[in-house]
Amino acid sequence: MASTNQSPAYLKAQGKFFSANTDEERLEALEGMIKECPKHKSSENMLANLKTRYKKLKVKITKVKKSGKSSFRGIKKEDMQIAIIGFANSGKSSLLSDLTNAQPKISEMQFTTKKPIIGMMNHETINMQIIENPAIESEYYDKGLTNTADTIIMLVENSEQINKIKEKLKKTKAEKIVAFNKTDKLNELQKRKLSATLQSKKYNFVLISTKTKENIEQLKEKIFQTFDKIRVYTKEPGKEKSPRPIIMKQNSTVKDVAEKILKGFSEKVKETKIWGPSSKFPGQKIGLKHKIKDLDIVEFKTR
Repeated sequence: MASTNQSPAYLKAQGKFFSANTDEERLEALEGMIKECPKHKSSENMLANLKTRYKKLKVKITKVKKSGKSSFRGIKKEDMQIAIIGFANSGKSSLLSDLTNAQPKISEMQFTTKKPIIGMMNHETINMQIIENPAIESEYYDKGLTNTADTIIMLVENSEQINKIKEKLKKTKAEKIVAFNKTDKLNELQKRKLSATLQSKKYNFVLISTKTKENIEQLKEKIFQTFDKIRVYTKEPGKEKSPRPIIMKQNSTVKDVAEKILKGFSEKVKETKIWGPSSKFPGQKIGLKHKIKDLDIVEFKTR
């Protein structure tokens, strides 16, 4: 791939090609190189080689995606991974921006997102990985990513889109949330009717607007609830509760909490008190077999 007498724009695209970590990034760089390559007699062979390489790479990516395996190797799966999927211009990039620290490119043009974009959502001090998958009807859509996510946000603008998206989810066991976007265009009566329809079909749903930020916080809580985890705070006698909760599985006991703090710690516990949903009254003394609930506060006294 010689770069003799090429423009700065071509050289920039070429640099992106050589530093790319994934086939998707290489394909995008090749697009730039083809666009910036001079269209005259002396560069015909170079342009032909670029186009051949582009076609071969595109075929390779398509085969990988059809196999159901993610070709985007740059994503390290976190403990809690959520994928946003939907059609072009449904507001996926705006939602990712509302939920996380990511700043994706937002445009009214179709297929602006050409590769998965990662963001981290912090909800009540818990970090969750949220990934925007490219438009479900585009060639850039990564089916493997959808199949391996723990929770899927189906971002839709109308009821017909729900069934179309569900057709793409036959291989995933992920929990699903229907996020019905652009409700700023609906009046209160229309919202009530829509809620009744979605409820009758037993969807786990929330009506949102990425424009007005309506119910974005409610969506965050719904996302957390899909993981079947509970948040437990600890405290020392006479002190405030810990700023960050310990994340536990449902039906965990006080002993499980102690062991998660430090292996063998439960054997040193002399007395335990609890505040919150699982207590009969604030500061109730309990045993190590006591089952904890979400947002409980546990105080340990050691021997």
